[in-house]
Amino acid sequence: MTSPQNGPIFSAIVPAPFGFIGIRSDDQYVHELVYLPSSFARDEQAPSNRPAELAARQVERYFKQADFRFDLPLAKVGTAFQQRVWQAISSIPRGEVLTYGAVAKAVGCGSPRAVGQACGANWFPLVIPCHRVTASGGLGGFSNHDDVTGFHVGVKRWLLAHEGVAGYQ
Repeated sequence: MTSPQNGPIFSAIVPAPFGFIGIRSDDQYVHELVYLPSSFARDEQAPSNRPAELAARQVERYFKQADFRFDLPLAKVGTAFQQRVWQAISSIPRGEVLTYGAVAKAVGCGSPRAVGQACGANWFPLVIPCHRVTASGGLGGFSNHDDVTGFHVGVKRWLLAHEGVAGYQ
């Protein structure tokens, strides 16, 4: 798939157990990882630059080994608040979750909703594991989607099961 102005939309497309991961990058940085349903593309797209190659390889390793730690050249994005939230989320160990409220408290914010919005604005899912943040009464939304039977919330369930979170295995 291409954009009429800039060529391909993604620098690589990697198969995932729930569909695909689209990788956007330039010659220096990974700019975004995107969850894609299987209906989006039927084939992989080979990486077009070094950061996309690194991201593709590391995404594949994560799907094989949930303990894998990403080490990618990520573009600097987000507000100062979003970056604080993303840093807090990045410290949640595999196999554990925190609530939006707990993350809000950790970053000195009184609003779990603001944390949820920062999670939804995450440009680097998997690398910044926002799937490890849940609502106080259950799973919560994911990637700015909250349809409990929808694709994105299904991805969140799969990721939590993959990482061995109790109740999702």
